[in-house]
Amino acid sequence: MSKNNKLTFFIFLALVLGVGLGYYLNVSSFKDYNENIAKSETQLKNVEVKLLSVKDTTVQQYAELKTQKVVATKARAEAEKVREKALEPLTLLSDIFLRLIKMIVAPLVFSTLVVGVAKVGDIKAVGRIGGKTMLWFMSASLLSLILGMIMVNIFEPGLAMNLPLPPANADTGIHKVALSMKDFISHIVPKSMTEAMATNEILQIVVFSLFFGVATAAIGEKGQIIIKFFDAVAHVILKVTGYVMNFAPFAVFGAMAAIVAKQGLSVLSTYAIFIGEFYGSMFLLWVVLILIGWTILKGRVFNLMNRMKEPVLLAFSTASSEAAYPKTMLQLERFGCKDKIVSFVLPLGYSFNLDGSMLYMTFASLFIAQSYGIHLSFEQQITMLLILMLTSKGIAGVPRASLVVIAGTIATFNIPEAGLALLIGIDPLLDMGRSATNVVGNSIATAVVSKWEGELTEPLD
Repeated sequence: MSKNNKLTFFIFLALVLGVGLGYYLNVSSFKDYNENIAKSETQLKNVEVKLLSVKDTTVQQYAELKTQKVVATKARAEAEKVREKALEPLTLLSDIFLRLIKMIVAPLVFSTLVVGVAKVGDIKAVGRIGGKTMLWFMSASLLSLILGMIMVNIFEPGLAMNLPLPPANADTGIHKVALSMKDFISHIVPKSMTEAMATNEILQIVVFSLFFGVATAAIGEKGQIIIKFFDAVAHVILKVTGYVMNFAPFAVFGAMAAIVAKQGLSVLSTYAIFIGEFYGSMFLLWVVLILIGWTILKGRVFNLMNRMKEPVLLAFSTASSEAAYPKTMLQLERFGCKDKIVSFVLPLGYSFNLDGSMLYMTFASLFIAQSYGIHLSFEQQITMLLILMLTSKGIAGVPRASLVVIAGTIATFNIPEAGLALLIGIDPLLDMGRSATNVVGNSIATAVVSKWEGELTEPLD
């Protein structure tokens, strides 16, 4: 068994063992924690329903119910805090790994992108590759959004679930993002490279790296020193990545054990229809992307997917596309993509080509509308799709980014934001599929652009 296959095996083994331990903890020591939280949530929902029935907000009953709501909310928060404290030994493993990955990603993107752009040469070449890259990204995003819209209309999971809905004024804890061009531009253009590196704002790092790389190429012979330096830095960071990746199985074990201990396997049965239909749609997206890749890459697309097993499994297990970034970059270069293309396309993909997240946004938004019995016309659905296309770009670094965008979008169509409460409980499970799909989409995009540029060589191993 090769070193790569060993790591993949241990990650998969850790995933299975993590689910096993999580289930044991869920039915034993975490049963009381979950019952206390469920009891608090039931009390809170009852109080909110009673509040809605009180028409006169000046009466004594309304004041008493408001007090009861505060007490119930505090009780739920305390119960969740106790459960999170008990989960700390498990979540600590994945937290350490993800922090180590975040430590690597910013310098890796900067060093490789500067070298990649400098090797590409003049601004015209950068523009040509950038144009082809963005053409693929926009097309893939649109495809994912449309597929999500089609599948949710075929399956209609909101009608099938028949779940009790939260009150319209319920607080989901998700703050919607405003559709503001100023905010969008501010998120793209860095005011400080140091700040962008410190906060892992990948898109801002990409923008600075593009300027730096083009300027390095423009000064000619003197720029060779810079290129050699950053090339060496990139190799050092990739070596560090190798050390960090040895910790991946422990992180996967902790992440899976924590999520199953918290949610339990019962969440799978409660939401089985929705989860099954979402993952079915996600699998269909994989098939479509691979077929499109096959038309350009021919049989090599299957070799690419075989090489992506480990990054995909890692992204799925940790519910983080970022965690798979270094390994994805390494596997693409071994596949035959030139480093200058990989280091240019892949970082951009993490902001502009999140295919799994795109599909989820239309699927989840229309699911919430169906759950409330709100009918959206074809024109309204197309409008929603276009809004999601715009608002979803460049916010990959925001926690729960997909839910944040959905919250802002559904409000535009008078769909109660409280419907997000239907998704929050299972969002970590759905995020695993989204993250894995994002890795698949970005790997195919990088390989395709390499082929278009005539920079796809034979595999290194």
